[in-house]
Amino acid sequence: MTPGELEAARDRLVPDVVADGLRVLFCGINPGLMTAATGHHFARPGNRFWPVLHASGFTPRRLQPSEQHELLGYGLGITNVVARASARADELSDEEYREGGRLLAEKVARLRPRWLAVAGVTAYRVAFGDKRARIGPQERTIGTTRIWALPNPSGLNAHWTLATMAEEFGRLRAAAYADGDS
Repeated sequence: MTPGELEAARDRLVPDVVADGLRVLFCGINPGLMTAATGHHFARPGNRFWPVLHASGFTPRRLQPSEQHELLGYGLGITNVVARASARADELSDEEYREGGRLLAEKVARLRPRWLAVAGVTAYRVAFGDKRARIGPQERTIGTTRIWALPNPSGLNAHWTLATMAEEFGRLRAAAYADGDS
């Protein structure tokens, strides 16, 4: 993909991969330009979302971004805190995060997933006004939906390795399947 094609994707919206009653609704910060250009979530080759999802046991094999709709068959989905695409998350304003958090809460109340998993604790803090949030399960709920803050799978988040990220995603998976369903 050329730089011009990527730049043309700026501000483009990417459809959610969602359904009612999901086990886990994963939530990115906002679509990157590669995601917006392809229409596939977490599409940048250096993003570790898909490898970590598999390594943590959520999927039986590593899915490609183009296979994102297969997630629905596993009771999983994907959305974003902020809908508009940008080259970097630091291009987003706090106001956009807060408005995104409000819209996300409405979406979660409507779809009723068991868990909302926000991949980016800093984005979660701003979107939901919780400065003390840490990686892991949160006290806040949206209706009956529990919330888990996950590390951002971006390759720029280098202090989280593939292994440590898979461990954290695995903790979420254990909680999401604690009722005995697989």
